[in-house]
Amino acid sequence: MFKTGFDNDKYLQMQSSRIKERISEFGGKLYLEFGGKLFDDYHASRVLPGFQPDSKLQMLLQLKDQAEIVVVISAQDIEKNKVRGDLGITYDIDVFRLIDAFKSRGLMVGSVVLTKYVSTPKVNAFEQKLKNAGIPFYHHYLIEGYPANITQIVSDDGYGKNDYIETTRELVIITAPGPGSGKMATCLSQLYHENKRGIKAGYAKFETFPIWNIPLNHPVNIAYEAATADLNDVNMIDPWHLEAYGKTTVNYNRDVEIFPVLKATFDKIYGKCPYKSPTDMGVNMAGNCIFDDEAVRAASKQEIIRRYYTACCENLRTGGKKDEIYKLELLMNNAQLSVDDRLCANSAEELAKKTGEPAAAIELSDGQIVTGKTSALLGCASAMLLNALKVLGDIDDDVLLIVPEVIKPIQELKVNHLGNNNPRLHTDEVLLALSVSAVTDGNAKKALEQLSKLRNCEMHSSVLLSQVDENVLKKLGIRLTCSAVSNKKKIY
Repeated sequence: MFKTGFDNDKYLQMQSSRIKERISEFGGKLYLEFGGKLFDDYHASRVLPGFQPDSKLQMLLQLKDQAEIVVVISAQDIEKNKVRGDLGITYDIDVFRLIDAFKSRGLMVGSVVLTKYVSTPKVNAFEQKLKNAGIPFYHHYLIEGYPANITQIVSDDGYGKNDYIETTRELVIITAPGPGSGKMATCLSQLYHENKRGIKAGYAKFETFPIWNIPLNHPVNIAYEAATADLNDVNMIDPWHLEAYGKTTVNYNRDVEIFPVLKATFDKIYGKCPYKSPTDMGVNMAGNCIFDDEAVRAASKQEIIRRYYTACCENLRTGGKKDEIYKLELLMNNAQLSVDDRLCANSAEELAKKTGEPAAAIELSDGQIVTGKTSALLGCASAMLLNALKVLGDIDDDVLLIVPEVIKPIQELKVNHLGNNNPRLHTDEVLLALSVSAVTDGNAKKALEQLSKLRNCEMHSSVLLSQVDENVLKKLGIRLTCSAVSNKKKIY
């Protein structure tokens, strides 16, 4: 059952105010390392119900006259054609996508930085695209002994060899297509160069998760570990903060491990580090905007289970996920969860066992469970979708929203002309057929009008669904899981 627990408006106000405060603390210029996704943070919107996926972007728009964006990409990631998992596009393509998205919303993109720079044909081709688009770019290099050799790093032979990034605004947002791109090193390199030029500038980190001022084992923070199970990130109590202030806060292993290096770097540049802990570096205010802890806990628990199902399905498809699955099982145990805590999964599995056919179930926003099973005409997801629209539209169950006379020609087209072996209608085909029926049928029209009510509903299928079905359900905002069971009879 979907229930809001996060105050998005409060978040926008508090977060922008906190960043302005941090700018003033450093005398008027701040390099802000921006972790996570800037304008499509769907993980945050799932675990913090009420958080909008573009909340961080909306917050930045309140600062757009003060801010410019620098996008960082590792030359090694360009060379390896590294892919962004959630979008299926390479990092170099995502750089251009990000630039277009920022500019279309009125944000200034100042430049692109290529870290770990080495000249290769792929890197050169990427730079040519930047040049053709009129986007300035800079080179930052691998530094021998990084990150341990502070004397070497903070010198003319270390950061000093990097290009100085020309910036014009007081808030410089350092972002990237994904982790490991070199955002922090870019910030610190700039601090070195700014200091040599007599410009006072500071550094801060904006990372939504883990949330520092809620308990370590809060489901929101466990859900972050689940989301990064493939990276093996670990949430932990910040020992530096505990020692400095006697207060318990939450951070994660990479920031805690790198803090001695960061502190030594600040000491070398400025004579003294302005921060006593990794937590001090952060500006995240999300924890202050949770108004219904139970709603947030419930949403986060479902996210942990979803991550487990997703890893199991990926292991079936491609293999190599056993370690990730093991970690997710440990996290579920830590959160006192099991797959039985996903009600729609229980209903789908029960129906599949009863009928001997693939089945799907959806939990509507009021907690009602609606199911559907595979038939000669429809796949289980399609049948469930139509049943859910009937319930939402208060349409009698025996009403046919799409008559067989409409479905059969579509099946014949699929099998006889488009080379499909499966005649059953996928969800996209069902929605198209329903749209056609809605022209003359009032019930079909009424059913279509219910589609927006499916957003944020939890759904489960007893078998892997086709990519087409997964994509349609995702676009509808349905939160899908599948059992790691293939419905395919053929192995090729």
